[in-house]
Amino acid sequence: MCIALLHPVTKKYTNFIEYNNYKLIYRRYAGLFFTIAVDINDNELSYLETIHLFVELLDSFFSNVCELDIVFNFNKVYSILDEFMLAGEIQETSKREILDRVKFMEKID
Repeated sequence: MCIALLHPVTKKYTNFIEYNNYKLIYRRYAGLFFTIAVDINDNELSYLETIHLFVELLDSFFSNVCELDIVFNFNKVYSILDEFMLAGEIQETSKREILDRVKFMEKID
């Protein structure tokens, strides 16, 4: 359903789509689309920055992230997301701090 909404959108249009009671905010990096659904009243630009920071975290962790990194390391991606966000709210914004915690958790496992 979301793909059908995104298909006619070209680069010159917005990265925000209102859908039911949500606002879908997406950003494309190379061949990857990152999408987040937020409350209709939330600030779009802050969530674009949230997506950007998440992609920077993935890039730092995987050294230039690609689709295969996400597919084959799904649990690591979720552990990065868990250190970054908690209950839908940003928990930590320091890339160094987040990556240090994820690497520490890897050593424990």
